[in-house]
Amino acid sequence: MKHIELLSPAGTIRNMRYAFAFGADAVYAGQPRYSLRVRNNDFMADNLAKGIAEAHQLGKKFFLAANVIPHNAKVKTFIKDIEPIIAMGPDALIMADPGLIMMTREQWPDMPIHLSVQANTVNYASVRFWKSMGVERVILSRELSLDEIAEIRQQCPDMELEVFVHGALCIAYSGRCLLSGYFNHRDPNQGTCTNSCRWKYDTKPAVENAEGDYLLADSAVISMNDLNQGLNTASCGGADRHPLADNIYFLEEEGRPGELLPVMEDENGTYIMNSKDLRAIEHVQRLVEIGIDSLKIEGRTKSHFYVARTAQTYRQAIDDALAGRPFQPELLGILDNLANRGYTDGFYQRHHTHEHQNYLSGYSKSHQQQFCGEITHYDTETGWADISVKNKFSLGDKLELILPHGNRDITVENMVDKYGQPMHEASGGGYEVKIPLPDADCRYGLLARYY
Repeated sequence: MKHIELLSPAGTIRNMRYAFAFGADAVYAGQPRYSLRVRNNDFMADNLAKGIAEAHQLGKKFFLAANVIPHNAKVKTFIKDIEPIIAMGPDALIMADPGLIMMTREQWPDMPIHLSVQANTVNYASVRFWKSMGVERVILSRELSLDEIAEIRQQCPDMELEVFVHGALCIAYSGRCLLSGYFNHRDPNQGTCTNSCRWKYDTKPAVENAEGDYLLADSAVISMNDLNQGLNTASCGGADRHPLADNIYFLEEEGRPGELLPVMEDENGTYIMNSKDLRAIEHVQRLVEIGIDSLKIEGRTKSHFYVARTAQTYRQAIDDALAGRPFQPELLGILDNLANRGYTDGFYQRHHTHEHQNYLSGYSKSHQQQFCGEITHYDTETGWADISVKNKFSLGDKLELILPHGNRDITVENMVDKYGQPMHEASGGGYEVKIPLPDADCRYGLLARYY
């Protein structure tokens, strides 16, 4: 079988390095102004140049996301702003807007263009159209089944195809809200909307932990009306931004007490509801057999732990599929430890077999972990490693040492602080400790505690 590309997200240079170390063949990143990730994105011009150069030194690829659907103001500045970035040599531009694609093709006819998932390509006729426009690869819409993807592959054998296998899913499709269908199975697109967006919600503050997951904060309920009034007042002021707008909150719908839904606001607006996250690792073998060229992980705003763990896990699934080895259901449990809103395999397979149901329910419980530390330095003479603590761990705890060339379980037998004083417990994030480790190749080492 042909090589299958594993494509990982890179919201930061650090995440890019972890992605490559743990098995990614390529990464994607984007300038905040022209991609769909403004928050937690440090890829301005200097870091783009650095990232592209480092990727090419490793024999890897760097794709630049320019997939915004622009209004006139951004159209006017696009060519001028993108010109110095193209001079850096990205391997492709990921684009969605036909106008920007046309302008790019006219200015740089040899620049490879990948059609973004934002273009919602759901059939082989559209793939053929985009091929006629000079597009080299199409990232297919998430709203496709495995059988539909297989038919597109058969009808378009000479077009590169890419699909998402992991990460966030949107509650809407092509801007058409699915909120009512999500809550009570009445589809707004079929004329049966129950106006779920207008139900009563309370807002509760959240805090972010080291894994990038959001937890309920110890604070009183915030009135949604008070919050909106504060945000609207700030918006009217133009330059001033209300501090509450940068926080993360949970919404609780009146009829569903205890079901907390994360909501956040950035410069583009407020995001009220979230689908479960996509996890399609059990379908990697089928996607490889279909002949998909690239399997993509979403998450440019996620942590380096997320990027490393997903790259390593999906790399294993791809390599197993290419070698004819059976799927390892233990991989499901590994991914369960990452920050997620609950998992679904999206539209790939509507009804799971009994065997898959056992996979989904049985293996998550046996591999429960928490990200607890990052190796920042390893002394080859003493065998001791410097650890930046992310979550609590203690003497006697069983940890998984996560390394690019393979993982192993260890037990914490000794621990000292950065001054060499013995410690029984690293209480949580912010501590720096030293522990002995059995491996000298720890440049990108991470630790997770079993519980």
